[in-house]
Parts: sequence; C-alpha cells; structure tokens
Amino acid sequence: MDSETRSFQTGGHEVVLDITSAAAEFAEGRGDGLLHVFVPHATAGLAIIETGAGSDDDLLAALDDLLPKDDRWRHRHGSQGHGRSHVMPAVVPPYATVPVLDGRLALGTWQSICLVDLNVDNATREVRFSFLAG
Repeated sequence: MDSETRSFQTGGHEVVLDITSAAAEFAEGRGDGLLHVFVPHATAGLAIIETGAGSDDDLLAALDDLLPKDDRWRHRHGSQGHGRSHVMPAVVPPYATVPVLDGRLALGTWQSICLVDLNVDNATREVRFSFLAG
C-alpha cells in the first residue's frame, strides 16, 4: 500500500475545506483500487459533499445546531465549546474511502472530499492518503 501525509491550513475558523484536488493528485496514474483518506486528529473529520453551492456552509450550520458552542461539554480546555470538536468525529468520521478507476477518483459529478474542522485552536491539519491497488 502506498501512503503519504499532507498538511492543510484550516485557519482560525470553522471550515469545510475541499481537498479533492490533493486526493486526485495522489491517486493519479495509480490504476484501479481504493483511496483511503484519514485525518489523524481527535477534532477533525472528512465528508464527501457538494461544495460551492452552500452545502459546505449548511454542514457547518447543521453541526452548530447539533453540537452547540457553549459550556455544556465536559472536555473544556481551549476555546469555548472546544469539547464539541472532540465529539464531532462521531458524526463526521475521520476517514473516507473512494474508488479509483484507471487512476481517477470515481466520485459523483458534484461530490468533493472535504476536511471538516471545527477546532479554531489548531490551524494546521495532517491528512493521510493511502492507495490500495485493486
């Protein structure tokens, strides 16, 4: 299995960051198989969604409704509501697997691979791309 880690800047705000181009670049020329994407962080996840038409903002709004930024969380270090970032990976998992056909991601027309980060205290995220040949 081939694998590599790349760094992404998420900034000091909540974000749905499209990393599809980096995933496609990693898969390019590898033939048929599976691309596994993994975020080795306790406060980030991966989602396959449409971006650019408001769905990324809708996801952040839905997560804010589901996991409010208040003091209800027992995990309390960091910024207010930081504990929700530790719960989020149970909702938005830290992994995604995408088929690769002839070196190209087999995503649907409007699908993108997105890094979801609610943790405003950590501006850099690592993402591991692994390819399992078919």
